Amino acid sequence: MTLARRIIPCMDVDAGRVMKGIEFEGLRDMGDPEQLAARYNREGADELVMLDITASRDGRPTFLDTVRRVAEQLNIPYTVGGGIRSLEDGHAVLRAGADKVTVNTAAVERPELVSELAQEFGSQAVVLSMDVKEINSHWEVFVRGGREATGLGAVAWAQEGVARGAGEILLTSIDRDGTLKGFDCSLTSAISAAVLVPVIASGGARTFEDFLRVFREGQADAALAASIFHSETHPIPALKRFLAERGVPMRLSQ
Repeated sequence: MTLARRIIPCMDVDAGRVMKGIEFEGLRDMGDPEQLAARYNREGADELVMLDITASRDGRPTFLDTVRRVAEQLNIPYTVGGGIRSLEDGHAVLRAGADKVTVNTAAVERPELVSELAQEFGSQAVVLSMDVKEINSHWEVFVRGGREATGLGAVAWAQEGVARGAGEILLTSIDRDGTLKGFDCSLTSAISAAVLVPVIASGGARTFEDFLRVFREGQADAALAASIFHSETHPIPALKRFLAERGVPMRLSQ
């Protein structure tokens, strides 16, 4: 049986507001997370991701009050990340209503964190988030909101994260983030081919065709976007119908 592909809005939150930038810079206010979450729930989004985009940079915990308020609006799977550095942080986020936790900077700094979270909560609840930029013709992992190079190769890090127990990869192309130039299908395909867990493509979505291409050429299991959904440039039901009509397996609202 072919699994349905997923459409996932992402809310990047800073100080309780949804923000969006270009290549992780120039953030602008896109609205209230509670209101946006309620709309995405109504519109038939398959899942929702919320990232506290300055928690790791500032060395503080995720805003649990925002996590709770958003969870109250949802009956779809909900992934939360930003500032999760320990099992205690993971427990707090899941207790606040998240279904999955995603880790990025803290996992690079201490890879054992991925193993600990997977052993405690199960791999299905652990998402390895990777912010990747092309440097000298190879893909390198960046941390701290895309500000700091790690020297880690993206494919090797994805494989290590999965070996340690991550059940999913959230893959963001820094080069494409907020540019509306389309997903990086080459990057997505390379990671998808290297691991046996679902890969969520992120960064650069603009048109319906961009989503079609990342599912076909990038072999993505899910596609994530922010600004085009926040601004209602592309309603999720119309996007899902477009994809279904072209042979991409989709969960459609009745």
